[in-house]
Amino acid sequence: MTEVVNFLNDIIWSKPLVYLCLGVGLYFSVISRFLQVRHIKEMVKLLFSRETSDQGISSFQALAVSVSGRVGTGNIAGVATAIALGGPGAVFWMWTIAFLGAGSAYVESVLAQIYKVEQDGEYRGGPAYYIEKGLGMKWYAVLFAVSTIIGLGFFLPGVQSNSIAAGLKNAFGISSTMTGVGVVIFLGLIIFGGVRRISKFAEIVVPFMALAYVLVAVLIIGMNISELPRVIALIFKSAFAFEPAFAGMLGLAIAWGVKRGIYSNEAGQGTGPQAAAAAEVSHPVKQGLVQAFSVYIDTLFICSATAFMILITGMYNVEHPVSGFIVENMKGIPIGPEYTQAAVEAVLPGFGNAFVAISLLFFAFTTVLAYYYIAETNVAYLTQNGKNKWLIPALRVLIMGATFYGAIKPAKLAWAMGDVGVGLMAWLNIIAIIFLHRVAMKALKDYEVQKAKGLDPVFNPKKLGIKNADFWEKKIEKEKIKL
Repeated sequence: MTEVVNFLNDIIWSKPLVYLCLGVGLYFSVISRFLQVRHIKEMVKLLFSRETSDQGISSFQALAVSVSGRVGTGNIAGVATAIALGGPGAVFWMWTIAFLGAGSAYVESVLAQIYKVEQDGEYRGGPAYYIEKGLGMKWYAVLFAVSTIIGLGFFLPGVQSNSIAAGLKNAFGISSTMTGVGVVIFLGLIIFGGVRRISKFAEIVVPFMALAYVLVAVLIIGMNISELPRVIALIFKSAFAFEPAFAGMLGLAIAWGVKRGIYSNEAGQGTGPQAAAAAEVSHPVKQGLVQAFSVYIDTLFICSATAFMILITGMYNVEHPVSGFIVENMKGIPIGPEYTQAAVEAVLPGFGNAFVAISLLFFAFTTVLAYYYIAETNVAYLTQNGKNKWLIPALRVLIMGATFYGAIKPAKLAWAMGDVGVGLMAWLNIIAIIFLHRVAMKALKDYEVQKAKGLDPVFNPKKLGIKNADFWEKKIEKEKIKL
């Protein structure tokens, strides 16, 4: 299994994917005139929209579901991995892909809203739907749906459960097997309740856990405030090979920063659009802006909190694949959540190990829930004709099995499997949104024109010349009949 997974990783996560993610994010940012900066006030305002219906969830609930998918083990263990294998400079490239990735997150989320459908009493949408409706390529849509089901149902859950198991074992001595069983039981109780139970759980848990984690990070940074200028300088100098110790790691800093950044914030990967499509909004751009902001929440807040805690306390190693250890402050400690636990424990003795383990439990568990919902959406796409309904219960069994498997397997294998899943989806989705991005830009212009007139924007695809937006066309007709 390890040899197969590593072989796939070498192919999927080649340099072209790293630079494609950066290049596409930059392109979308430029042509949208950096909407992630211009509309920051609007993003925050839209977060608290309470539009909802029997078919759709509120913008905040959609944000909570997508953030629960974005905020996971990548924010704790993933940041540690980026620093250990790419040096402190990898943090800068995580920030870069987050800033540029907000543009990609906007495009994919707006497309999900434009081409969504109402199916079995719920809104469904995402890359499979906009590939078929926007590009007219059914085979490509099916390929994405199948890849997503395999990636999120099999490859990715194990990364989350593995980190949960490692954190709890380090903090409380709980065996990985016991952790795996416990996580699977609670997972089953929630996923059998459908999207509404998932969104309700995420709406309550996600804001609380994110705020608590950031507050502890602020406390630790505040207690070591004199070290902050040095750490910031180290990140920037290492990112461009100006720090002598890390001069030979520029390529690794970019590669690991982008890879772990995408793994964490998922911008362009095609996961966020599924939750975006479920939101009840009057215009697709509303949810596009909300989802762009969710990338900031993930990387600029949560990942940065982890990075500063690790670097400011010096609880990390940096290992070059050829020359060996450049920094070895954590002898014998494996790369993972243990770095973050050691960082908090160093400043808050008797508290750090347990706090990070519990944070990781919530972060990673809600991420597995989001994985299930996204995979379920793609199963729903494949079963629109009413056939193969057995796939939903089969998916539930698969994701619970993969979650348990990941908890008891070595961390390296779990992370490698996760990278395969992320990379495969990213390739397929980024190519699709490159061809469809003009539709999202038309919607943005329409939204901005209506806002300039003092209106609450309402979407009409026919006026914009957007075809196959069947849901919105039917919605307009229904509203005309009511009037």
